[in-house]
Amino acid sequence: MPLVPRNLLGMTVHLEVAEGVGTLRLDRPPMNALDIATQDRIKELAEEITRRDDVRAVVVYGGEKVFAAGADIKEMRAMDHAAMVARARGLQDSFTAVARIPKPVVAAITGYALGGGCELALCADYRIAGDNAKLGQPEILLGLIPGAGGTQRLSRLIGPSRAKDLIFTGRHVRADEALTLGLVDRVVPAADVYTEAHAWAAKLAQGPAIALRAAKESVDAGLETDLDTGLAIERNWFAGLFATEDRERGMKSFVEEGPGKAKFL
Repeated sequence: MPLVPRNLLGMTVHLEVAEGVGTLRLDRPPMNALDIATQDRIKELAEEITRRDDVRAVVVYGGEKVFAAGADIKEMRAMDHAAMVARARGLQDSFTAVARIPKPVVAAITGYALGGGCELALCADYRIAGDNAKLGQPEILLGLIPGAGGTQRLSRLIGPSRAKDLIFTGRHVRADEALTLGLVDRVVPAADVYTEAHAWAAKLAQGPAIALRAAKESVDAGLETDLDTGLAIERNWFAGLFATEDRERGMKSFVEEGPGKAKFL
């Protein structure tokens, strides 16, 4: 799988779509610092991906050398309390737009994924890291806390005590420790990160789109509520899928051809 080409129009984030897979590509050299313009562009493209039927799975990628080294500290330093009060919701909303894409999303992580970069990776459903990756939430070293979902998504992913260790200390973790913590799901050679992530997305892009959406929303919404409510969410989606062509196609193929042979496109 060839790497996504550099954007020729100067955008700090762009979208490439091929064979059902959309690559959301950060492109703000040298470190993909997430300034306000980049945050807003992420939100814009995440919402576009949500609307587009030709995008069935997503790769979030920062390039061969770095995923995203964090927020633009020079820009943030110039902001006072009032300015950040006005901006904080926009910051969170840009990342939440990625988390709410109703399709499978994989983060392809090379090099640094720190601060906002780590928080962006947390918005994915699955994380594939290169063996050169370093992840962390170093905001405490600036006298801050994570502000783009890190205190919430990280603790839900790896548990509160492990999340507090990373947030309290601001330390970086290498790919192997990130895998042990559950912060990433797979570690591969750095040169293979995008290829592996694209392959994961491409396989799911061939699957039943509505059922994949149902699975994602059931898991995500269920984690935010009590068990009984989560079971109700699952039950409603499960029954609703019996009205879809994909369910008919999948069951027909199972009966006539055996498991795992259904074609959903």
